[in-house]
Order: sequence, then C-alpha cells, then structure tokens
Amino acid sequence: MIIVPSSNTIELCPIGVVHRQRSDEDVNDGELISRIVVDKKYADGLVGIEDWSHLYVIFWMNRISDEKKTLLCLGNEPKMPTVGIFATRAPVRPNQIGLTLVELVRRERNVLVVKGLDALHGSPVLDIKPYPYWLKGHWIVVTKYKTPAYLRKINKKTTRESQSHE
Repeated sequence: MIIVPSSNTIELCPIGVVHRQRSDEDVNDGELISRIVVDKKYADGLVGIEDWSHLYVIFWMNRISDEKKTLLCLGNEPKMPTVGIFATRAPVRPNQIGLTLVELVRRERNVLVVKGLDALHGSPVLDIKPYPYWLKGHWIVVTKYKTPAYLRKINKKTTRESQSHE
C-alpha cells in the first residue's frame, strides 16, 4: 500500500539542468546533441556512467502550463484517433515528468553530453539511470512489443517517404 500525505504533494530536487546549443532547436530531432549539467554535489554519482552507451533521463517539463494539461489527446491526422494521454508520448500530462532514452556521447566531469534528449533548454533533470536494466544476472531488453495499428500505418508511410528521398 502506498500512503500519500494528505497534502497530495511530492517534493523533488533536481540533480541538474539541460543545456542546448540554441533554445529554438527542434526537441524531436533524434540526432540533437544536448548537455546535462549535473550539480557538482551529485558529481560523484556519475562515476562509472561512461561505461554505459545509453541512459534514461528523467526530467521535469517545466514549461507546460496547467491550461494545456489534458486527459485526452485529439487526433491531429485523419487516421489518428482520439486517445487517452497515457496512451501517448504527448507532453501535456497531469504531471510534467519526461522520460527519454538517450545515447551517452561522453562525460566531461559533471557534464553528460547526450544524443536524442527531447527536453527543452533549462529543463530540470530529476534522475539518470543506465540502460539496459538487469535483474539477477540477466539483461532486461524488450524485443517483442505491441503498438497501436494507426501508429504502425503512420510509421510505414513515414519510412516509405524517407526511403524515397534518399
């Protein structure tokens, strides 16, 4: 059982902040390089992290206003249905927690240079965890998964279009 305080508040302390080369960069560009500047008091927590190729970055989407939060995400394409917010990767969530799997390019003391982070410049970083997960000597890597049919159709179309432009 989880006991939630009567105030229904949770207090989090950021461990660092996201820095981008430019604040107007497209956060959906998977090739984008970002820097996570970890507070120096947490720098010892980075020891050994350079031995991992990929990391989960958990961050706070601090620019999402309460007015934009929703439980339904309206389909913006003809073949995209309205779905619940928890069935999407949309940022307009009840809690502004972001999670992205990134490639670790390198570590520079208390700075992690990563590729593929979809957090905005100035986003507070809450935690960093290595990928893949392991349990009792076994790697936990998902290779079989299920996705919605409408996304598979959209992805096939996008893949065909990108291949035809090569």
